[in-house]
Amino acid sequence: MDSKDKQIIRMLQRQGRITNQDLADAVNLSPSPCLRRVKNLEASGVIKGYNADVDAAAYGLPITVFVRIRLERHNESVVQKFEKQVRMIEEVLECHVLTGAMDYQLRVLVSDLDAYESFIRNRIHPIGGIASIDTSFVYGTVKKTAVFPP
Repeated sequence: MDSKDKQIIRMLQRQGRITNQDLADAVNLSPSPCLRRVKNLEASGVIKGYNADVDAAAYGLPITVFVRIRLERHNESVVQKFEKQVRMIEEVLECHVLTGAMDYQLRVLVSDLDAYESFIRNRIHPIGGIASIDTSFVYGTVKKTAVFPP
């Protein structure tokens, strides 16, 4: 991947529905080589897909919660069970494995505090093997981007 490919990627991250002509103009290529590069980036798995950036509050999920979880044990069966179950929970948009005091951080969207309580009681607790849960509610966002640095 060269600097031109990175320009293409950054432009597509900003405007996923941009036409090939406009993309080619933006990255200073002619349309055919630009399209060829996009197709190669898609085929190689660098570009995994396209999606819409939706306002969560307008969708009805105005509360973003970061949930940090520490497991009781770290044997293979406990870890695999936890990760398998978390992948199936729709409220969890992201799950990251962490270093430090906590093992995982989840980014969760819910409609209200009652929905969050239900999420913890009915979706997280039944997984089992959890030693602690630490929750932070987002009350503002300073920066949010999907565009990678150059």
